Amino acid sequence: MDKPDARMRISVVEDGPYAVRGGVPLVRLEIATNQEGESVGWREVERIDAGDRYRLCRCGHSAEKPFCDGTHAVEGFDGTETAGHESYAEQSVPIEGPGVRLSDARRLCAEARFCDRAGGLWNLIERCDDPDARDLAEEQATLCPSGRYVLADEATGPFEPELEPSIALVEDPSLGVSGPLWVRGGIPIKDSDGVAYEVRNRVTLCRCGASGNKPFCDGSHIKTGFRDER
Repeated sequence: MDKPDARMRISVVEDGPYAVRGGVPLVRLEIATNQEGESVGWREVERIDAGDRYRLCRCGHSAEKPFCDGTHAVEGFDGTETAGHESYAEQSVPIEGPGVRLSDARRLCAEARFCDRAGGLWNLIERCDDPDARDLAEEQATLCPSGRYVLADEATGPFEPELEPSIALVEDPSLGVSGPLWVRGGIPIKDSDGVAYEVRNRVTLCRCGASGNKPFCDGSHIKTGFRDER
């Protein structure tokens, strides 16, 4: 995993936006699907020139999405962070398979659905003595944007994708909605009190304003039909 520039950081503003510093690249990605409509990969749509510092909308109502325009103050947005600071290890439960362990932190799910193919990742784990099943399990686990799933080989340790330190605006054209902010590559995130969350390679932050696990995404953008439209 590439280490982010030491200047890169994201701060949650109380009842306001995400304040981003350090020239964090901002990109827009789509969830790519196969003919059956299953999530199978990522497609880069555009790169956005955001500058060294910028503020990303967290309430979901800005007219200048993905950037904040101050609407949160007008709307009386309640951005109370309810996620807590438990580590991934504390939140996850293990699922054992032949030669592997899948850790699953269900509360972090951003509903990107990469885990659904071939009967579900949780079932694939049981068949990881088959090389094809093992390869597909690794693919599904590492495509998960939120890091809900972490697959580890019992001998060599966790599988983690190499990700550019950046923020991706997730788009989900199959469902016609816009997804979370995908924070990639270990960029530090601090809560509105300045307390750091655990640094991880894959994190998804809510940008529809409706998550019950703020500041992290819980898939509420699907229920609300959130769209990043200016």
